[in-house]
Amino acid sequence: MNPSSGNKGVNHLAQVLAGQSKKDQDRNSALVLDFGEIMDDYSLQTNTFSIPIPVEDYHVCRQLTLGKTGDILAKTQEIGSPGSGEHNHKKVATLLDSRGLPCTGTIGIPAAGQPGPPDPPQSSAGSGGDEGAHQHHVLIPEKMRRLKPGDRVLVAWVQSEAVVVDIICPAEDLKK
Repeated sequence: MNPSSGNKGVNHLAQVLAGQSKKDQDRNSALVLDFGEIMDDYSLQTNTFSIPIPVEDYHVCRQLTLGKTGDILAKTQEIGSPGSGEHNHKKVATLLDSRGLPCTGTIGIPAAGQPGPPDPPQSSAGSGGDEGAHQHHVLIPEKMRRLKPGDRVLVAWVQSEAVVVDIICPAEDLKK
């Protein structure tokens, strides 16, 4: 018997085991992305895992925790107490006159004197005084809001752990 031909039975067994191992590997690594839905109790129900995953047993990407629509995402800040959002549009600057000599003047337009949107809870939003102090708040739009029940989501499976990546929107939203 030629040693390179080996035993037909052993070769067949080795091929079957290698094939089964490859099938197991493919089955375990094939599930990478999935769709799901956030349920009323904030559990996650995915298309391929029939049991709802409790909120404490899955993760979400950071941007899905920013806040509700209309919450303050960011505020301007140059003056005032930290986090107040106050800033000026009116600045003292040294300019050159028509002869090329330095002169001091004020550039910019002072604020209209109306306070900006209040910080929750109802606190002052800016003085609007002579120096033009006021605030701008960047609010969270609907497209950037946090997760809520009923959201259709994209889920990435990292080994056996589900991670909600983003909210899935219909392609028709592109026309809006």
